[in-house]
Amino acid sequence: MWLLPCVTTAQQLRPYVVTGDSIEESLTDAPGDATRGRALVLERTNTCILCHSGPFPEEKFQGDLAPNLAGSGSRWSVGQLRLRLVDASRLNPGTIMPSYYRLDGLDRVAANWRGKPILSAEQIEDIVAYLATLRD
Repeated sequence: MWLLPCVTTAQQLRPYVVTGDSIEESLTDAPGDATRGRALVLERTNTCILCHSGPFPEEKFQGDLAPNLAGSGSRWSVGQLRLRLVDASRLNPGTIMPSYYRLDGLDRVAANWRGKPILSAEQIEDIVAYLATLRD
């Protein structure tokens, strides 16, 4: 088990605890909103569907570089989904998936993103809430 304070001078991320292959506790004090989470997954700026496909019939172009998101809620627990979004490199150091809630140890970061996470804690929780609804 690791306690990660994730503090930088530019921004303070909320602390979280990694236990095994998951982050069990929410990054926020409120549950995520699955409707907002679905919208975030489909936003091209978050890049989810550039690599992933899923149950999004309205989206013509979906990625095939990463697992299909259909059934995510059946394959992974909420805590496992949360860690995959926060920092997938903890599970697979060679992953191409971005670390959406991490600031340290990143080499190639565009100037606009330095010192801030790609997604906020609230956005992470919204996406987790949505992915947890995707069951086979």
